[in-house]
Amino acid sequence: MARRQIATVTLELEGQQMVFLNGGPTYQLNPAFSFFVSCDSQQEIDAYWDKLLEGGKPMACGWLTDRFGLCWQIVPRNIGELISHPKAMQAMMGMIKMDVAALEAAARES
Repeated sequence: MARRQIATVTLELEGQQMVFLNGGPTYQLNPAFSFFVSCDSQQEIDAYWDKLLEGGKPMACGWLTDRFGLCWQIVPRNIGELISHPKAMQAMMGMIKMDVAALEAAARES
């Protein structure tokens, strides 16, 4: 029996409808397209990170690829403010999963 492939998937996130198209082997997912998740606490970062990483792989600077190959950035809500401090930016560049306490400490040192 032939295996059927799904052509499109439609879902709604926070009132925004999205349609995903299966591009097949010609159009592979890559980090040029990713979902950005702003979190209010380290616990929230950890929860998203752990769930999305199941079957996926970590990248760097809060990025990971889920089991489907979709890229996600899991970051503190104030990431822009934090990395405006040079030492915090340097700290982030050495991280895989975001560590809010370490980023805040590095920002205070700048």
